[in-house]
Amino acid sequence: MAPIGIQNRDTKSNPNRYRYPAVYDPYGPKPPPTDKIIHLAERIAALHSEELEQIGPTLRERLKHPKMQQVSSEGMDFSSQGGAAAGSAKAEEKKAEKIAFDVKLEKFDAAAKIKVIKEVRAFTNLGLKEAKDLVEKAPVVLKQGVTKEEANDIIEKVKAGGGVVVME
Repeated sequence: MAPIGIQNRDTKSNPNRYRYPAVYDPYGPKPPPTDKIIHLAERIAALHSEELEQIGPTLRERLKHPKMQQVSSEGMDFSSQGGAAAGSAKAEEKKAEKIAFDVKLEKFDAAAKIKVIKEVRAFTNLGLKEAKDLVEKAPVVLKQGVTKEEANDIIEKVKAGGGVVVME
């Protein structure tokens, strides 16, 4: 049996086939590049921008790689009902209207700190210490991924308590 990492020299099977070690780590240490590779990289880096644009297509043609085309799922409807036009309309609606908002406490009045903490506890279900720590870290996101109505309700309550809250 050939040592690990050495090419198989058996002429009956694939003569130039690389044999992986028993435990192969693709993210393990890699050998340093050869002088030939370093020289080639330096020559490529020294090319003008017009020449650099020609490298990709030339290598693709020379190595016989197929040209990759981007596939976009935008506007496609993957449900069982509706066609491409219905999917396109749904995609435009989703882009136009944001449905999840974050409520962020910007600052609060020092005299109203206790009221703000009580309001934060009411809608976050945090304990007194956790709510106090959260409020003292202002500016901080109080709640993430809420509906617009719920966010407006939270903003009204915290503003009434003496805090400055924004919806993002």
